[in-house]
Order: sequence, then structure tokens, then C-alpha cells
Amino acid sequence: MPSPPQELPEKAFVSHAPGYWGGQLIDPSDWNDANWQLRHRINSLEKLEAHLELSSEERAGVLLSGSKLAMAITPHYFNLIEADNPDCPIRRQVIPRIEETLHDPVEMDDPCGEDGRMPVPGLVHRYPDRVLLLVTDRCAAYCRYCTRSRVVSGAGQQELHTDLEAAFSYLERHTEVRDVLLSGGDPLLFSDAKLDAILTRLRSIKHLEFLRIGSRVPIFLPQRITPQLCQMLARHHPLWISIHTNHPRELTTEVRSGLEMLANHGIPLGNQSVLLRGVNDDAEVMKSLVHKLLMCRVRPYYLYQCDLIRGSSHLRCSVSKGIEIIEQLRGHTTGYAVPQFVIDAPGGGGKVPINPQYLLQRDEQRTLIRNFEGRRFEVAEPTALPLIHD
Repeated sequence: MPSPPQELPEKAFVSHAPGYWGGQLIDPSDWNDANWQLRHRINSLEKLEAHLELSSEERAGVLLSGSKLAMAITPHYFNLIEADNPDCPIRRQVIPRIEETLHDPVEMDDPCGEDGRMPVPGLVHRYPDRVLLLVTDRCAAYCRYCTRSRVVSGAGQQELHTDLEAAFSYLERHTEVRDVLLSGGDPLLFSDAKLDAILTRLRSIKHLEFLRIGSRVPIFLPQRITPQLCQMLARHHPLWISIHTNHPRELTTEVRSGLEMLANHGIPLGNQSVLLRGVNDDAEVMKSLVHKLLMCRVRPYYLYQCDLIRGSSHLRCSVSKGIEIIEQLRGHTTGYAVPQFVIDAPGGGGKVPINPQYLLQRDEQRTLIRNFEGRRFEVAEPTALPLIHD
């Protein structure tokens, strides 16, 4: 009898807490402490080479990273890297490469056009009823494709100088705003008290209906998700959190526990992935990711086309690749698992949904559609017909 197919490691929830780090035995109480993780981040060439043999492209990228976007990797996330695989999808996301210095003419410093839509420093008002509030420029680790690399990490060409009081005053005057997204940088790097103060101030503005937080901390630093943090966040409902996960291996047992803790405190969770070459540009990898997300009680929300940020060409995929992946998900797995593929229109046009072509033809009498199998169906349009009495 043939043996059953071997389960891909990506499909399993695996713990990545080591007995040793940097040649020393680590006490679990230290490893599971968020401050210990932050203090021991890999943020220099010397620290990186103590753990990993680098390629020449990576070494050159690290040496130059301080002039664009700093390098920082938490021990938890670093342990996901396959040391003997130069094409490891985790490695590609956080270790700089020399290709970051190559600039395609279509690339921009501010691809989403945020700087031109800031009525006050740090507050982006691009959509009619919602705003983006950039509360910090620091993250637990730095993604090499970061759309805000111009301001994030302190190494870019700009500095973020958010004026919170001016932002609160603006929101009080603009009653059309009902939704505030806290981002940055990563708001969950703030202490419980500081984040609580910001949320409390926003909650004092009566026309704000709900608040959102965008964070990669549950993935980079799951130790930050504590009962105390969750209890504080739950006081500000309705509050939503969007996490950022790109590859199934990122969903470890520690990450799953943190996400479940947030969900148990009534916080709805959504995931935003970025389509990245060599990371998740494969339908089976993406299917594994979205299935694991649902097991963590996280709804796959968006799959983003990688923004046209400078130095990202080695990570960007074609738009057709994103459409192809959605085509291979829609109808082939539960609808809850299928994210919306979107492009943030270059220059500040906002999110544009992109789908496979299911609508084939339409006129006043009918609409012709196809399903995931390629079968065609005709839907008659309603017509004004005289009533027929029995």
C-alpha cells in the first residue's frame, strides 16, 4: 500500500521557541517576553552573520540598508528562516538585498500618495468617511517592500512628525469621518497605557463609529499579545485589527495563541497579504496560508499587488499572477478563505478591486456569466411585463 502524501510543513502549526539563541541557553520566561525579543533583534551585519551565512547580494544589501530602510528582525521571526535555503520565503521578506538599490522608473517614494493628503501631520484623509492615523514610525521588524519606507525605521529620507492633538481636533471638526485606522509603523509597539490613551481620546469623539489597528506585531512579536493588552483593547469596542501575514510558515503555535486570545476578547481579525515573488506567488502556498488563517480565526481580507515602492522590483509580481491565484481559490475552497485582490492605484487613487473575468456579456435583456469551472450561464434581466391573472 502506498504511503500517504507527506504533509507540507507550512500546513502545520509549529513552535519556533529554541533552547539556544546566540550560543546561549535561553530561559523560556525570557524568550516569551516581548521586551527581551525587542532587545535581541538582529539589526546589524555582525549579528546577522553570527546566525546565518549570507549571499553576496544580501551582505551588500545589509551594508546599504541604513540609507533607506533599517534592518531589524526579532528572534522569533528569524527562527522561521531556513538557513540552508537562499530562496527561503521568510528570508526574502526581512533580509536586505542589493536589488533594493535598483530603481525602476515607474517606482515612487510615496506610491499611495499619502503625503499629499495629510491635512495635519500624520493624518491621511483619502476616503470620504475614514482616515489613516500614522501614530509611530517604528516596527518590531522591517519588511523590505514597506510602502512607507520613506518614513519608517528612522533611516529613510523623511521623518514622521505626527501631531496627535491636531489630528484629534481635525477629527472633531470633520463629522463625516466614522472610521479611524491606526497604523505607522506599528501601534502595538506602544505600551498598553499609551495605546489606551490614544484609543480613549478617539472614543471621546462621538461620531467615530469604530476603530481599526493595522499591525504585524502578532506575526513578528506574538509575545506582545498578552491578556492585559487584550483586556485593554476590549474596552474600546467596536475595534478591529488587521494583521499582515504573507506565508503559512509565519503562523506558528505562538502566533495562533496570540490571535486566538485577541479573538476571545471579541476583536474581529482580518489579514492583509502582499503578493510577493518567491514568497506567496503560488496558489498552493496561498491556499495553505488562507486555510491556516481561518484556523486562527482570522478572515483573509486583502491580497495586495505590491506597491511601486522604490527598490521593490525583485519582489513584485505581475497583476496577472494575482488574478491567476484568485482564479485558483474561488470555487476551489470556502468563500471565507478567498481574499479580495486589490491594487492601490499609484499616486493615491485608492484601492481598486481586481477579479478574474466572470462577467462575459451584459445588455438590457440578459447577463452572461461563467463560474469557476468555466461553464456559462445566462441570467435574464427583470422586464416590465403585464400581470397575468390565473
